[in-house]
Amino acid sequence: MDLQVICQQVETIAKKAGQFIREERQKITTDDIELKGKASLVTYVDKNAERMIVEELKALLPEAGFITEEGTASATDEQLKWVVDPLDGTTNFIHGLFPHSVSIALVDGEAPIVGVVYEVGQDELFTAWKDGGAWLNGERIAVSKSATHEDALLATGFPYYNFEMLSDYLKLLEFFMIETRGMRRMGSAAVDLAYVACGRFDGFFEHALHAWDVAAGILLIKEAGGKVCDFRGENNFLFGKEIVASNANYFPDFFKKVNQFLGAH
Repeated sequence: MDLQVICQQVETIAKKAGQFIREERQKITTDDIELKGKASLVTYVDKNAERMIVEELKALLPEAGFITEEGTASATDEQLKWVVDPLDGTTNFIHGLFPHSVSIALVDGEAPIVGVVYEVGQDELFTAWKDGGAWLNGERIAVSKSATHEDALLATGFPYYNFEMLSDYLKLLEFFMIETRGMRRMGSAAVDLAYVACGRFDGFFEHALHAWDVAAGILLIKEAGGKVCDFRGENNFLFGKEIVASNANYFPDFFKKVNQFLGAH
């Protein structure tokens, strides 16, 4: 299996879905918005984009299963699985905001081996395959070199359905707001991870995530020279619904602080 060739084919699929999303943005009305939860929105654009992606991925690698946000296809016991978020940042999309993105990963067991994140607003295609490096629109990318809190610009996501960590989360935010260059909340975890991979952010953490939010970004960061773990410093970040990611220099201090506030949950 040539992962570079597969990655190139996935790039085409992601950009095609992104073009559909871009075109449909002007057509969305309030009648098209459905609630999956109080602050979890979905539209026909998410669903149709996922159907398009799944259909093409099935043709590309028929033996692979699926883990998809909108449930178009599901995995059984396949070793290889496609992990798909057809529109990460739906709330941004509905409100006319960027970023929002298409995220597609191929995982072998629990290890991502191909990852593509296409940010629709700036037409930025982030790609990686195992042992092949990480790329942005065809140019090699790498994580930042910042090593201290005072030099770090960080990203996170705000909880929108699971608030059990909220008190400690706010304490951690307070520390980072005071000690770092600042915090950003972009609204697409896939893009947050891609931005860590290319050095725009020095670190990212979030909880209550799903595999489709992070699978592609995990590989991007690893191939760009960064590190990823869960809140306890272990490897349960693909399905464990929590993630800490940063460049290698900053990782010890960054993880230590996240673990201090959130590691006991």
